[in-house]
Amino acid sequence: MKKIVQCVPNFSEGIKKDIIEKIVEPLKNRSGFKLISYESDEDYNRTVVTLIGDPNDMIKPLIEFFEQALIHIDMNHQKGEHPRMGAVDVVPFIPIENITLDECVEVAKSLSQHISDKFGIPIFLYAKAATQENRISLPTIRKGEFEGMKEKLKDEEWKPDFGKPDVHKTFGVTAIGVRTPLIAYNIDLDTDDMEIAKKLARTIRQSSGGFQYVQAGPAFLKDRGHVQVTMNILDFKKNPIYRIYEMIQMEALRYKVKISSSEIIGLCPYNAIFSSLKYYLSLNSLNIPKKLSFDDIIIDAKKYLKLRDFDKNKIIEYHIEGIL
Repeated sequence: MKKIVQCVPNFSEGIKKDIIEKIVEPLKNRSGFKLISYESDEDYNRTVVTLIGDPNDMIKPLIEFFEQALIHIDMNHQKGEHPRMGAVDVVPFIPIENITLDECVEVAKSLSQHISDKFGIPIFLYAKAATQENRISLPTIRKGEFEGMKEKLKDEEWKPDFGKPDVHKTFGVTAIGVRTPLIAYNIDLDTDDMEIAKKLARTIRQSSGGFQYVQAGPAFLKDRGHVQVTMNILDFKKNPIYRIYEMIQMEALRYKVKISSSEIIGLCPYNAIFSSLKYYLSLNSLNIPKKLSFDDIIIDAKKYLKLRDFDKNKIIEYHIEGIL
């Protein structure tokens, strides 16, 4: 049986198309795994890459990917709406089929050792691969961002898991880890007022007393001319998308603001969408089938959650069918 993971490297360039292509090139047309997508955001100045397949076949191409990021990104000149600490900011491995979390941790350690040895880049292991409790949360590791990492690494508590406690001068530092599937989900608001986005993010995120398993913050999308609440839903079974969407929709009314649309970055599990759609079907006294086709999922997700740029290529199970 094939071991299948989802791997979602995030790198700190979302504007220069030629540079993005050079960085992603080592991940294209490789055996053992598929490059599903790479989504760039100019406001975030960030690109999210999605791979699915055998993690062991990903190691060598990912090393080449890191090398291209090292060549083409200088973090001393990188700015964007998204928090970041390295040229390749984070690389999570997510078990999908026939592989355990512990096996994924070994893959994360192997990649970390290769990257540290070859390029001298400090690496933190995070989430399920974390070696210390304060490294489970990625925002905690990233706090201070690239500009603050030089001082942060002087603290014995923040000695990297791989590499010397010395920030790479142009690349910065990286987090490599293992996690269960999360939903990178953003809700667009029909306003350009960042204070409103900040207040709404504070309402839903766990660290401010909101929903458990939700990390959230504000962002301004210059190209689109509005703000959004950007978030990671760490466990959609405990806090489904619809619950967060409805909370934002209700709280936004206090400021006479409406949700204009929402989006999912990268891939999501089929059940993350289906479980939320069941809520809306029930609310409208409609029949709830045991399963919806990919096409029906897309139609209903756009209708009830206002998902933009959403199609079946965003659903993990759609891609797995072609690999197993």
